[in-house]
Amino acid sequence: QVQLVESGGGLVQAGGSLRLSCAASGRTFSGYAMGWFRQAPGKERTFVAGITWSGGVTYYADSVKGRFTISRDNTKNTVYLQMNSLKPEDTAVYYCAIRRGMPIVVVAGYDYWGQGTQVTVSS
Repeated sequence: QVQLVESGGGLVQAGGSLRLSCAASGRTFSGYAMGWFRQAPGKERTFVAGITWSGGVTYYADSVKGRFTISRDNTKNTVYLQMNSLKPEDTAVYYCAIRRGMPIVVVAGYDYWGQGTQVTVSS
């Protein structure tokens, strides 16, 4: 049974940093892309960042480019999201997800999801 577990969320002041982690287990993930999404209260879940299996290609939403960095450690089946220069509008529940092939921005295209971790940025 595939399981994704996020951690690292919390409360931070604007301008601060957080590092999210997502550990995957339950199968071999060779060839699987991983992505981070977020969902603010009353809003749809949206793409934040994605990374290929090799880690050689990354994608970012325009709103986080230059501030967030996605990376992965395949020896640990873990993906990370380093978030710098955080803004109040980054406040949301952050989810990691995994799919075979390339990362995409469409929520429905992912096969497995974590339970989410709350990130709150105060002004």
